Amino acid sequence: MAVIHNVALKPSKLELLTSWLPSRPWYFGGAGEPELAEAGGFRLDDPQGEVGIEFMVVTDTSGTQPTAYMVPLTYRGAPLDGAEHALVGTMKHGILGRRWAYDGCHDPVLVAQLLALIEGRVQAQDQNTSDIPDRDVTRSYIGDSPARMDFTATAIDHRECTELSAPHGPALRLHRALRAAPDNAPVLPLEATGHVAGAWHMPDGTRARGLFVVLHNWGQAAAVGAS
Repeated sequence: MAVIHNVALKPSKLELLTSWLPSRPWYFGGAGEPELAEAGGFRLDDPQGEVGIEFMVVTDTSGTQPTAYMVPLTYRGAPLDGAEHALVGTMKHGILGRRWAYDGCHDPVLVAQLLALIEGRVQAQDQNTSDIPDRDVTRSYIGDSPARMDFTATAIDHRECTELSAPHGPALRLHRALRAAPDNAPVLPLEATGHVAGAWHMPDGTRARGLFVVLHNWGQAAAVGAS
């Protein structure tokens, strides 16, 4: 179980993301720096208790219209070997000391726990409170165990998502620029075999809901029921 410490971070997560987001190909902001606010998200537990895992949603109001971004992050007490390209930044934690924050799509611990969430072997946790499940996060899965899927270590950024692929076709797509589903009911692509969906708050106070992650099995059309 992850323990959430309510202490100051220097720099803060939003300060790190303000510098990092404009370098991403899926960032839609204006010419100036992002104007970010925390809007939602959830956490997952690392079974070894070493890595912090957070799926953070932030809204940016610097462009012509507000945009919500999902940013999976991992927090480590030492650098992750071979992941220099995925480093978002370092910060000082009031209790844990120096922490290295990574784009979690490149961290094998986050990917393994995300697959476990999709399959239903673990539960999403509240973003800000220890040992409280986040029942607003839904997931579904049909097919063989995703734990046996050998996703490549390289995550590829596209215009609106980051994709991790496995041999023989399966692909894990993490939506970055989030889209609110009509009537808050996300619709899965026909080839989807699993998903994670959640909610976030927009700057005008409204609450949106949409897909965070979709597990695709190209060539296999499947109707997936949500949990």
